[in-house]
Amino acid sequence: MMAPVLKSLAELPAHVAGKFPRDAYVRRSVGDTVLVRSSRELFDEVRDFSLGLEALGVGAGDRVAILSDSRPEWMVADLGTLTAAGVSVPVYATLPPSQVGYILAHAGAKVVVVADESQAAKVREERHRLPDLEHVVVIDVEEGGPGDGEQTYAGVVDVGHRRLLAENGLGRKFKERTQAVEPDALATIIYTSGTTGQPKGVMLSHRNFLSNIVDVDHVLDINDGDSALSFLPMSHVLERAVIYLYLYKGASIAFAEAIDTLGRDMQRIQPTVMTGVPRAYEKIRARILEAVAGAPRVRQALFAWALGVGHAAATARLGGGEPGALTSVQLRLADRLVLSKIRDRTGGRLRFVVSGGAPLSREVAEFLYATGIPVLEGYGLTETAPVLTANPFGRARLGTVGLVLPSVELRIADDGEILARGPNLMLGYYENPEATAGVIRDGWFHTGDIGKLDDDGYLSITDRKKELIVTAGGKNVAPQPIEALLKRDPIVAEAMLVGERRRFVAALLVPDFPALAQRLKVGGIEAGEPNGLVGRPDVRALFAPVVEEANRELASYEQVKQFALLPGEFSVAGGELTPTLKVKRRVVEERWKSVIEDIYQPMHPEDADSGSLA
Repeated sequence: MMAPVLKSLAELPAHVAGKFPRDAYVRRSVGDTVLVRSSRELFDEVRDFSLGLEALGVGAGDRVAILSDSRPEWMVADLGTLTAAGVSVPVYATLPPSQVGYILAHAGAKVVVVADESQAAKVREERHRLPDLEHVVVIDVEEGGPGDGEQTYAGVVDVGHRRLLAENGLGRKFKERTQAVEPDALATIIYTSGTTGQPKGVMLSHRNFLSNIVDVDHVLDINDGDSALSFLPMSHVLERAVIYLYLYKGASIAFAEAIDTLGRDMQRIQPTVMTGVPRAYEKIRARILEAVAGAPRVRQALFAWALGVGHAAATARLGGGEPGALTSVQLRLADRLVLSKIRDRTGGRLRFVVSGGAPLSREVAEFLYATGIPVLEGYGLTETAPVLTANPFGRARLGTVGLVLPSVELRIADDGEILARGPNLMLGYYENPEATAGVIRDGWFHTGDIGKLDDDGYLSITDRKKELIVTAGGKNVAPQPIEALLKRDPIVAEAMLVGERRRFVAALLVPDFPALAQRLKVGGIEAGEPNGLVGRPDVRALFAPVVEEANRELASYEQVKQFALLPGEFSVAGGELTPTLKVKRRVVEERWKSVIEDIYQPMHPEDADSGSLA
């Protein structure tokens, strides 16, 4: 592995300003406009904010929390903290006050940077249990100014700038301080999603991130001609690491206004690269299929033909070859009539997209490839800063999460668990040596994921070790692959298997209500409200074939014997999803306990033999 050009992340701002001078380097889509910063303006803002933090008393090792949606100021606050030799602590903006308070207290945050009044209110509610917190810095201030004892982001930047003008040699001292940050110094504490119990603070060093950036740079073709669109929260380790990679390689960065404006922002920014989680790509596919379902039959047939041609061409290229002469001719026509119009919805310039955070279904990946948008799936964890494997650009293998990165070592334990070690492995869990010792043994990090390596070194993830369902008959069932099968149909938004110590496996299905309404409309049936829909026999009849189709690919003990429809999508706000969009199985099972009990008692006649199957 090549050594990183930089000694620490604190050198990134100067690296960008010196190597990639550009008038429009960082953008943010807001309303009807796009706000722009040059690479020099980014450096100046980071430097001034860092000097402003220093005026607030932030020194080496002090914690600065960031409670905000993703935006340029998030990036500035992070880099400003790192250049001040501090430790940044990202906090998801979707978390409730109690969880915000837990993280700020546990990390011992000295300063918290918040997006607006709504986030500041969370901190005020928890302030009584935050003895270490000295300053609240608000980015967007409402009329009347910040609350008592709070300061504005602009004010902190201004203080830093005035210091630069007034204090002789401060610019030189700032440069020396950034260069003095050691590679093994603590850079950040990232609190895990907490699918089970309280979140743990993952301690990552500058070296952890930089080693991973250099590794990923060997796999992904990112360059200073790229325009990247960011829509995932920077509190997510994947998006944060990708932002560092963009800065390292000089790719311009644009922040979407919100996930709900992603379609508009893709067309406005016209990105060439983008990172997302599987659910985002699932929704893109579902919306396209939903629109096609309402089109005349001729257009539906044309779409199906074009997608088939695109799939044939993609299959040839993924196999290392090129499509044949006939397919190439058909592809040019299919692209002009259909496929290019699909890509236009994404801005029309995407070279590839990256998927991480959870398994991407093969159907979604094949759909994207067929439309001419390569998707590169990778794998990693917060504890590994974060990437362990990635599909190389031009050598992707669908159904896998790619090849092991150059400086990473992987091995598969006897029980199938993936073990990893390398320079990207965390320093440990903050103030939790027991938890650290529980996952790092003999230098190997135990991921908790089950997987296998093929003969060419490509890794496949088969399930989470702790999420295996053990039926009453003692059979082990891996839920994630089965859930992926159920979600192949666009009318299924979420699927979660249940059946722990039960006589058979069942599924909780959440309809994609817009897609369901379109499906009903095609049949000349009115939709209605979600609560009423899920109880209707005609609606249930639409989902039965989905389950039957999935069951054809499963062993008898894995097959879904019964299913129930739920009236609303899982959400972060509702507590069913973590901020990284992973399902909190225990929460869902508790919330829908009565529905689950109805599935299993009394026994349905058609399940009378399920004891032998399970």
